[in-house]
Parts: sequence; C-alpha cells; structure tokens
Amino acid sequence: MKFESTSTYIATDELQMAVNAAVTLERPLLIKGEPGTGKTMLAEEIAKSLNKELIPWYIKSSTKAQQGLYEYDAVSRLRDSQLGDERVHDINNYIEKGKLWDAFTTDEKVVLLIDEIDKADIEFPNDLLLELDRMEFFVYETGENIQAKNRPIVVITSNNEKELPDAFLRRCFFHYIRFPDRETMQEIVQVHHPDIKKELVKEAMEIFFDVRKVPGLKKKPSTSELIDWLKLLMADDIPEEILRNRDTSKAIPPLYGALVKNEQDVALLERLAFMNRRQSGSSKG
Repeated sequence: MKFESTSTYIATDELQMAVNAAVTLERPLLIKGEPGTGKTMLAEEIAKSLNKELIPWYIKSSTKAQQGLYEYDAVSRLRDSQLGDERVHDINNYIEKGKLWDAFTTDEKVVLLIDEIDKADIEFPNDLLLELDRMEFFVYETGENIQAKNRPIVVITSNNEKELPDAFLRRCFFHYIRFPDRETMQEIVQVHHPDIKKELVKEAMEIFFDVRKVPGLKKKPSTSELIDWLKLLMADDIPEEILRNRDTSKAIPPLYGALVKNEQDVALLERLAFMNRRQSGSSKG
C-alpha cells in the first residue's frame, strides 16, 4: 500500500514520495517544518491511509529515552514487600511498558509517532539509536530481550528547537515540509471548510500572506491559524467586502487574535499602521 493524500489531509507529491521511501527503506521518517504545517497530523494520516494503528509518544523537556522502552518501579516493589503484598514475587508487576515496547510487540505493523523529539535533552536521540536501528532492547530486571514482531513505521517530528546529532540523522529519511503555496493552501482550506465562499477565501488569503511577509514578525501565522481565522470569519458572517476594502492604514485584520499570537507582533503591526497613516497623510498634504 502507498501513502496518498486523504479526505482530511493534503500531502504534496514530495511528501508522499518521502513517506513511501521511508516505508520502503524501513527507516524512521524525520519530519521538520514550521509549527502548524501538519507534522503531527501526518503520522495520524499515514496510519489512517495505510489502515494501521497509531501509537503516539509525545515528548516533553523532562522525557527520557528509557521511558520509551520501559520503567521499573523499585519504590512500589519495596513498599509492597514491607506490606507483605503477594504481588512482590512477580517483578513484571512493577515494570511499566513504554511506547516502543508496545509498538514492537503488536501482532501487526503499526505507526509509531515520536513527536517533537527536539524538546528533550540533546542525548535523547542518541539514547534511542540502537533500539530504532536493531528494533530490539534488553530488559535487565527480567532478562527478556524484546524484539519487534513487525518493524513499525516510525515518524519523528522536530520543530528545529535543537540540532539533532549526526549519527541519528544518518539513520533517518529526512523531509522538510515547506510552507504551502497558495494553490496547496486553497486545497487545504477546501478540506476543512468545503462550503466556504471562494471570494472570502481569496481576500482572506491575500491578508494572510501579507501578514506572513511582514519583516520582523516573531511568529508568522501558520496553516492551522488560517483555518481557525476562516472559521471565525464564517461564524461572525464577515462579508468579503470588509476584507477587500480594508483600510490598509489600520494594518491589523479583523479578528487578528486568531492569526497573531503575541504582543510584540501586535505592536509591530500597529507601528506599521501608524507609519502608513503618516505616509498617506503627508502624500495628501
């Protein structure tokens, strides 16, 4: 089976090729791109498209690689031994299986998502090298060797917050999701808002890409923010004429809170508006 765009996710030809190449090579697919370009959703759509179960592992700054394999709760076992609990005689009662263990021991091939790997410390990727390469790991407490029954399709996402180690990168198939062009963006909007007026999309898209072009923005609005903004424009029944005839001296679009997410960027747009007003005022004078 080949991965293709689905009814809820538009994948470019390059992205489809990258997914299918990683599946063929049986290598982890490392996906980078701006926040909001659908990296996490990609794993969900791969699972849906290929009819596979998704096992997601969401990484935090405190996450350790060992947690993906298993964790041994020695403290609970000590407490139970002091209380005379019968469970203490079976060490398996104190081993919590991680996401890799789950993915390795399923009867069918699954999609394993390691989401935002760059949030963890710099050693995290290297600590998973051997397990992802050999698709096995050893459980010291029980003497078991856990081997993958079926090699999972591994999707790893990164927001480029940290550089990943070269040894880790060598083992991955890499793809950077470029920000969608207007044509692709219109397809994405159509998937999320099939009944939206074309004129509203056209005018909203003009404003959206204009805002993205503003130099010095701390956070450019993303695809997901455009989808949210359009939803609000539709809910408030804002006519496209308001967007089309918007006073450029005001600079900030209606319901801008869906697009602009911090006070520095709001201040920047307000400053641009002030400069535009001054320029238009001096040109009239």
